[in-house]
Amino acid sequence: MRRGTKARTLLEAIGDRELALTNEAFDNLPSSRSVEHLRALLIHHRMMPARGDETLVRFEKWLTNRIAELPDDGTSQLIERYATWQHLRRIRDQAADPDSDLVAVTQAAKQNITEAGKFLLWLNENHHVPGTELRQHHVDEYLSGGPSTREHIRNFVRWLSGQKGHQHGTLDVPFRTPHSMPMITQEERIQLVRNCIEDTTVIPATRVVGLILLLWAQPLNKIVSLRRERIIASPEGMRILLGSYPAIIPEALTELFWQQLRNPGNQNTTNSDTPWLFPGRIAGKHLHPATLYKRLRLLGIDAQRARNATFRDLCQEVDARSLIDLLGYTRPVISHHAALSGTAMSDYTTLKHQQP
Repeated sequence: MRRGTKARTLLEAIGDRELALTNEAFDNLPSSRSVEHLRALLIHHRMMPARGDETLVRFEKWLTNRIAELPDDGTSQLIERYATWQHLRRIRDQAADPDSDLVAVTQAAKQNITEAGKFLLWLNENHHVPGTELRQHHVDEYLSGGPSTREHIRNFVRWLSGQKGHQHGTLDVPFRTPHSMPMITQEERIQLVRNCIEDTTVIPATRVVGLILLLWAQPLNKIVSLRRERIIASPEGMRILLGSYPAIIPEALTELFWQQLRNPGNQNTTNSDTPWLFPGRIAGKHLHPATLYKRLRLLGIDAQRARNATFRDLCQEVDARSLIDLLGYTRPVISHHAALSGTAMSDYTTLKHQQP
C-alpha cells in the first residue's frame, strides 16, 4: 500500500472509478503479479464476478498468443488444430472437476504445444516440407540431433499420424526408458518420517505434506489440491481419503494433522474460508507444487526419490488391490512400481493385463 507501488496504483484507480471491477477491464491492464493477485482477491470475496477456472483462462490466453507467433504458412493452423482437439478440449472437460489439478495438466500441454511448433519450424527450414508431409525419417533425424526435450513431440506426432488424409504410414516417437529410478533406502525413509514428526522448527503444513508423501506416495500436485474434507475424523480415529477408501492416519500423527486443519495458514485477508488443506497466498488458490518442493528440502526430502522409495516399500507390504483403493492410482501404475520393486505376486500380473 506504499505510494508508488502497483497495488496502491490499482486500488486508487478502482476508487477513482477509472478501473471497473470486471475481468475485461483487468485483462486490458499490463500483465503482472499484482494485477492477478488483486483479481483473485476481489473474486474470492465476491466483489468481482468469477469467470471459471483461472488456470484455464490463462492457458487459453497463452495459446492464442502462441499460435499468433507462428508463421501463417500452415504451421499456425496445424498447431491450432492440434492444440484445440488434443489438449484444449480435454482441459476444458477437466476444469469442470473441482478436484482436478489443471496446473500440472496445462504445464504439460504448453510443453507439448511449444515443442510441436519448434518441430514444424525445423521441418520447414531444413526440409522445406509442411507438417502434412511429415515422414518417420524426419522424426528420427530431429530426435537424434537435439536435446531430450525434443521427445515431447511424441504426442503431436502420434496425433498427426492418426489424422484423416495422412498418407505416409504410422509415425511414432519411442518412449525413453530410464536406466535407473532414483530412490532412497528404507532406513532413510523412516528417518525422514521421524524428521516430519519431531522437527518443530518447520511449519506443520510442510511436515504434513512430507508425511503424506512418505506414507502414501502421493505426488505433490495431488497433495496441494487436497481439500479439508479429505481428512475424516471419527470416534474410530482419523483417516485420509486419497482413493476409493480412506486410509488410517496413525494415532501418533493425528495431532499434527489436527494442527493443519485448525490453522492451515494464509488465512488473513487473502485466503479466508478456504476449502484447501494447504491454501496458497493467492485468494481462492492452493499452494503451488513448486513451493512445496522447495519447503520439503528443509526436512531433507527429495520428493521424487522419496516417493519412489515409498512406492517400493508399499508394493512389498500391501497387496495390489488395496493399494489401488487406498492410494487412488490406476492398475498400470501400481503394477509398474510392483515390478520395479521386485514384488513376486500373481495379483500384480493379473492387474497388469486388465483394462483400466
